[in-house]
Amino acid sequence: MAAPTTGGPSLRVLVVDDDPTVSDVVRRYLERAGYQVTRAADGVAALAAVDQCRPDLVVLDLMLPGLDGLEVCRRLQRQASGVPVIMLTALGEEADRVIGLQLGADDYVTKPFSPRELVLRVQSVLRRSGPPPGPVGGEPPVVRDGELALDTSRRSARLGDTELALTTREFDLLLHLVRHPAKAFRREELLAQVWGWNFGDQSTVTVHVRRLREKVERDPARPLRIVTVWGVGYRYEPAAGNA
Repeated sequence: MAAPTTGGPSLRVLVVDDDPTVSDVVRRYLERAGYQVTRAADGVAALAAVDQCRPDLVVLDLMLPGLDGLEVCRRLQRQASGVPVIMLTALGEEADRVIGLQLGADDYVTKPFSPRELVLRVQSVLRRSGPPPGPVGGEPPVVRDGELALDTSRRSARLGDTELALTTREFDLLLHLVRHPAKAFRREELLAQVWGWNFGDQSTVTVHVRRLREKVERDPARPLRIVTVWGVGYRYEPAAGNA
């Protein structure tokens, strides 16, 4: 589901924050950008709203009363809802951001934040959660490397007979790496080319690589597909090189 840069009437965003002032500001900016907005003030209400309104994206504050944002994120992933999540975290809560990314969140914005920046992040994540770029040149819609198969039309991945449960960002990152075998990428390059960020915390890339390794490597501690290039970043080794 691709999102126009100005949003669209069919695109729904759930904003979860117990601060009514923050929630209202975010709502107004998102509605001005063309999105339909539903609000929830706690984790239980957020999960109920996901079931009821089926949002295209969730803006999720981590500091919520009762059921916190990390648990909400964990349950959304357990439900395999596929809904992208942007976390709102306090400045300095790096550990929570890393845990949120490990749980499958797609992006994060630190408080205090610019509402305009948040809208841009929403647009970016929704673009990424839509159909990926078409095949490169004469490349078929299914990109294969040994037992690994990435279906770009269905946004699904299989390793042998096992279907991989990949988040939006994980799929995009893996597809990008597979499409550029044996090329070493710096973390900042991956942030720009996969996330579309010209700035940001490079640990985001590190966390997503770690999650991918857990899903595509036989031994994530000794990766053969997504290898570390010390002092640079990461490189994808095609099947002939990692068999």
